Order: sequence, then structure tokens, then C-alpha cells
Amino acid sequence: MAVILTCDALSKSFGSRTVFTDISLSLHDEDRLGIIGPNGAGKSTFLTILGGATDPDSGVVSVRKGARLAMVAQDPVFDSNRSVVDIVTAAAPESEDREVDVAKVLSRAGFEDPSTLAGSLSGGWKKRLAIAEALAAKPDVLLLDEPTNHLDVEGILWLEKLIESASFASVFITHDRYFLENASTRVAEINRAYPLGLFAAPGNYSKFLEKRAEFLKSQKREQDALANLVEREIEWLRRGAKARTRKSRARIDAAMELQEKLADVAERNRKGTATVDFAATGRATKRLIACDKVSKSMGGKLLFEDVTFVLGPGSRLGAMGSNGSGKTTLLRVLAGEIEPDNGEIRRAENLRVSYFEQNRDRIDPETPLRRALSPDGDTVIFRDRPIHVAGWAARFLFAQEQLDLPVSRLSGGERARVHIARLMLQPADILLLDEPTNDLDIPTLEILEGNLAEFPGAIVLVTHDRYLLDRLSTFLIAMDGDGGVEYLAELAQWEPKPAVRKIAPSKPAASARVGAKKKLSFHEAREWDRMEELVLQAEEALEKSRAQIELPDVVSDPTKLTLAVHGMDESQAEVDRLYARWAELEAKQNG
Repeated sequence: MAVILTCDALSKSFGSRTVFTDISLSLHDEDRLGIIGPNGAGKSTFLTILGGATDPDSGVVSVRKGARLAMVAQDPVFDSNRSVVDIVTAAAPESEDREVDVAKVLSRAGFEDPSTLAGSLSGGWKKRLAIAEALAAKPDVLLLDEPTNHLDVEGILWLEKLIESASFASVFITHDRYFLENASTRVAEINRAYPLGLFAAPGNYSKFLEKRAEFLKSQKREQDALANLVEREIEWLRRGAKARTRKSRARIDAAMELQEKLADVAERNRKGTATVDFAATGRATKRLIACDKVSKSMGGKLLFEDVTFVLGPGSRLGAMGSNGSGKTTLLRVLAGEIEPDNGEIRRAENLRVSYFEQNRDRIDPETPLRRALSPDGDTVIFRDRPIHVAGWAARFLFAQEQLDLPVSRLSGGERARVHIARLMLQPADILLLDEPTNDLDIPTLEILEGNLAEFPGAIVLVTHDRYLLDRLSTFLIAMDGDGGVEYLAELAQWEPKPAVRKIAPSKPAASARVGAKKKLSFHEAREWDRMEELVLQAEEALEKSRAQIELPDVVSDPTKLTLAVHGMDESQAEVDRLYARWAELEAKQNG
């Protein structure tokens, strides 16, 4: 594949703070490059430099002539009074088929009403709109900054399939490990742990982890070898090396260079991860909280009905569902912030509940970090032991010079760590966690997961992080937003099965069809007999759908056009399904 974009020796600083130095990378056609790295490593800055929105301090970005780039920001902003179709149309290049192209994009993104105003969209649908806007531009390279943020699990699965099947190259920053595993063809980490500030490996996230482990192991061996060399040279110096000769002076200089190199490698090998350790009350009660046929409506809409479960020590309930399905409302009901409409919630006596909110806006943005971490003085009490605020801040990777910064100056990941630090100071029987992983880097996620797994109390977890749901949950509740709930033992029971690849077998001869009946069941043989007829009918329906979107009254009406494109997509899906089933029956016969 040809190279479509390269960057060479990129460096960027903000004031006295160096973000990254000398980063070089190349992107090929149809590459799907996942970018990871710790909070503050400069991932978003790097992406905006690739997209041309930010200038590097040094280095060059080169894009193949004629190649188009489109960017999806982490938190997209739209004019609230503009409609969805207007926003996407403005991004689409002028062409005779512009309206049809826009309708197709809106259909792929799941928008049924193109006249919907952007101001009425939820965070998840705004993210879908931003992706649709970028797709309408027909990019050769799509740049996405935390694309899974605000999307529900269904939205993440939709985006995964979109990226996997795309003909364009993509670069995406994400901490979603399943997304990296399923969508990436290469993974790169921006981190000062590497000599050139970046380590990249071909393959998905699993392959990257293997290659990174090998590299870090070799780097540790280099550190050990250097340490032995430095120790020998220091011993030589202690014996009173004379610097009179040119040879002695050269060896002394070499010894100093070795020490500097060792310090550099040791610094790269030093890992900084936040210390996360939730405090439990130690309560031995077997039943902490019980919900019996609990129902709740908000704004006249039934969110969930007849929810029944019991949580005891060690219970891990994962709540999942689309945006607006009532997950956060369920947490608020459990926390006692709002009352259920029907049913009963029974809590153990003096139950202590800690609630991590998705909307982390209860801290005044102008509050200094020092006060946000320790509101009542310069000391916090953790597990009955006083800790100075500077030491407490260091556990969450905050430097002492950051203590007087206002919270508004912190990154999203740093603000998330502030809220985790505050939550840890509250001994609890139950942790209610609403999207705790948003903005956290992967090392902090791994520490968080480990401590949640060891927490002796109960946990109710709302998250779109499928890896976390898979690892922690002892059972799941799936909410459809229309009152329905489903109880699952594991995530695989809920996730839709992967789509069958389209296989178009040649139409079998009559003699082959007669023989097929001998190896197929009675019902399968009847299905086989009708398959050619069904495929022809489906293809005729597809042709009619295609003709529909070319009618003048449909092309001129965005709503009709969107519905027509949606119908065409459904017809295409039916043709694909029939061909796949035909191939399945043929494989069974031939097998």
C-alpha cells in the first residue's frame, strides 16, 4: 500500500512544558492506526498537528497530493439551531449526487429525521453527527479523537464496523481496548518510555502488547548492562584514576557519558501509574441492598419496570443500554437521590454508599487542585491515617507544582483522577460508578480494574467499556429504554453476533440440487429449492429501491430521501443475507 501521510521529527511544547519530541510516523492507504499513551502525553495535540489545525514547533507533516483529511474532535460543537442535514450537507463536496450521498451518510449514522436540530441531540448523537459530517467530506484519512466517548455500546459496535469496512485510512486515539483489538491494523504509543518518544507495532492491540513487552524487556536488559558498566567505571575512578594522560581523560569522559545514558534509560523504564485503592467499611452483612419490582419514569417516559435484584458483598452488577435508557437514573434511585415510582428498595442499616457521577461538575472549576483533593486542610485521612495533600496528590500522578492550579486547567483524565481520589476517602459498602473510565489512560484503567476487582463490598457499574464489563461483572442488566430489562450472565449473551460475510455462490445446477436433498434436513431442502427464487425477488426489490432514490420528488425532500436510502440499505441487507444462507446450505451439502 502507498504512503498517504508522513510526519518527521515532530516536537511540541507549551511554555516550559515539553509535550513530545522527535516523533516520526508514516500512514499507508487503508491503515487503521490506534494511538494510545498516558494522559498528558500529547496524543490530541499530535492528532491536530496531523490534521493541520496545530503547528509543530519543529518537524514536518507531509500529505500525498490531493488527499483529503477529516477530523472528529473529542467533544464536537455544533450550532444548536442548525439541522442535522444542513450540517452534513455543508461538509459534502459539490456534485450531482450530493443529496443522495448525504442521505446515505445519514442513514449509515442512524439518523431517521434529518431535520432534527443539533441542539436537541444527546452527547452520543452529537458524536455520531460529527462522524457523519466527516464521512460526508469523503476523506482519504479520517482522524478521530476519543471516538467512543459518549457513544453507547451499540454506537461503539456501529463505529467499529464502519472503521473496519472503510476504504479510507484512519487514525484514532482511544483507551477502549476492545475497540483497539477489533479495529486496529497498527497500534502506536506516545510515551517518554521510548527512546524516540513513540513505539509502534503492526497488528491489533494484542500483538502490540506482545511487541511492547519484548521491547521493554530488552530496554531493561540494556539498563542492567549499563549499570554494570557504570559500576566498574566508578570503581576505577575511586581507585584514583589520573587524568594526566589523554587515554585517562577519555575514559573519564566515557564514564560520565555512561552515567548519563544509564540515567536516561532508567528514567524511561520508570513507570508512573496512579495508586487507586478503594476503602471498604468491612461490613459482613450478606444483603446490602435489594430491589423488588422497582419502576421509574422520567418526563413521561417509562425507563425501566419491575427491576429486581439483590446485592451483597462481592456482587458486581454491570448496567448497560443505549444512551437515555435509564442507567444513570437507576444509579440515582439506588443512591436515594430520587424515589422509584413503584416497587421497594430495602437497604441494610447505616448503609454507606459512594457515588461516582458521570457529570463531574460538582467541583468549582476555579478551585485549586490542593482544595479539590483536600477540602478541609492540607491533610487527608485515608484508612485512619493522615496523609499530606502533596503525598496524596503524588499517588494520582500530580506534581507538587500543580497543587495551586485551578481544576479547569487540568486535562480530562486528570480531572477524572481527582474524582477518584475524592471517592477513595469515603469508606463504602457499595460503589455506584457512572462511566468511571471516561478520559482515563490505559495504565490508570488497569490499576482501577484491579482495585475494583479486590473491593470487598458491592459495585454497580455503568460503563460503555466492554473490557471492564467483561472483567468485573458477576451479572448484567440490559435496559432497552422502553421499560424492558434483561438479566444476563455475561456480555457475550447480549452483543449481536458478527455479520456473515457476503458469499455469492454460482447458481447450482438442477442435478446438484436434487443431490442436495440427501444431505439436508427436510426443511433445509425446501429452503434450498426456493433459494434461487427468493434471491431473484430480493434483487428486484433492491433495484426498485435504487430507482426510488432517483425520483425527483424524493431527491428534493430530505425526509423522503433518508427513508428511501434506509429502505435501500434494508433491501441490500436482505440480498446479502440470502446469499450468505445459500452459501451456508451449499457448504453443508458439500461437506
